[in-house]
Amino acid sequence: MIVDIINKKRLGEELDYKELDYFFNGYLSGEVKDYQMSSLLMAICINGLTEEETFCLTKIFVDSGDVLDFSKDIKVLVDKHSTGGIGDKTTLVIAPIVASCGVKVVKMSGRGLGYTGGTIDKLESIPGYNVNLTDKEIIKQVKDIGVVISSQTANLVPMDKVIYALRDVTGTVSSIGLIASSIMSKKIASGADKIVIDLKMGNGALINNHEDAKKLEDLMIKIGKIYNREVSVIINDMNTPLGYNIGNALEVLEAIDIIQGKETDTHLVDVCYDLASEMISMGKSISKEEALKEVKDSIGSGKAYNKFEELVTAQGGNLDKIKISNKTKNIRAYKNGKLTKIDALEVGKLSVKLGAGREKLDDKIDYGVGIKLNKQLGDKVRKGDLLATLYVKDNVKISNIKEMFVIN
Repeated sequence: MIVDIINKKRLGEELDYKELDYFFNGYLSGEVKDYQMSSLLMAICINGLTEEETFCLTKIFVDSGDVLDFSKDIKVLVDKHSTGGIGDKTTLVIAPIVASCGVKVVKMSGRGLGYTGGTIDKLESIPGYNVNLTDKEIIKQVKDIGVVISSQTANLVPMDKVIYALRDVTGTVSSIGLIASSIMSKKIASGADKIVIDLKMGNGALINNHEDAKKLEDLMIKIGKIYNREVSVIINDMNTPLGYNIGNALEVLEAIDIIQGKETDTHLVDVCYDLASEMISMGKSISKEEALKEVKDSIGSGKAYNKFEELVTAQGGNLDKIKISNKTKNIRAYKNGKLTKIDALEVGKLSVKLGAGREKLDDKIDYGVGIKLNKQLGDKVRKGDLLATLYVKDNVKISNIKEMFVIN
């Protein structure tokens, strides 16, 4: 039956609930092997999933574990998810901002997927930060301080954990149906009433065109309605890295700068303000303009950073012990002109090459390596100007500077 299901999807036919349930739960139990699941995932990536298959798969994922219920203790719970992008550290910024404005936030995050960094990897660059909380610990912390950022608990969508890890290393990341099922199953199981989706689109994201972005948006809203969840989707550009820093500890440090109001006029700041305002607007049933004022007041008053410190301390982290590599390599402008492109995908590939991401399932991440961009899109540069500083572990040869940084 296993081979029959693979062949059916390979031929582009629709799988029913029973077939999907048998195959995916078989993989979770060990009856279906890695190579067999990889084959089915590849067939899904090539031929796609129908809406009905996606709805079935989401249910299978949700039913594979526990569903957290905060309804007895918390009136409204808001969650946010990003589909991932190079340099995307928005969760680190907006969760404490939103919580400091009185809206409860529970965020279950993942590790890196493809060339995109994972929030959990970033948080683990803070020495001592515990990403593995139990259900009880999550519920207690959100009641006590209003915000939690952790990995999925052992029994929260265990199906997604194993499929997510396999997709990352088998070239089966970019499937709209798989992305929708993965995201929405975690959001539903996490117990949030209102969900904001930061849908990244561009060559540095899992979705690289507007047509696919709209399909994914539509799917996630429909899944939300099935489970009585309010879903808002905001599509954001991801052709250029988000912010100045790419790499785990480096991204935490940049997030701190934004929360403290030290980094202001960048696309990353605009995205963070927009997402935080949407979450507060939904959580408090106020206008987005009113919510934006609360966001700015929170940062200006220091409330947002106090909440960030409270979050890190509650989960055992020590911000004073964050370390970045003391070994650097510079990338300089190869001619005079205007910086017309910073290729997010190429920058992401380089960050993985440096050790900031995974190429194989069991790869260990080096939290201290990464890339600090010294210029932004549209800047004028002269030959020899510093474009980027690489924080490296070993000597690394860079051969594609003109692909990463286009100067005209």
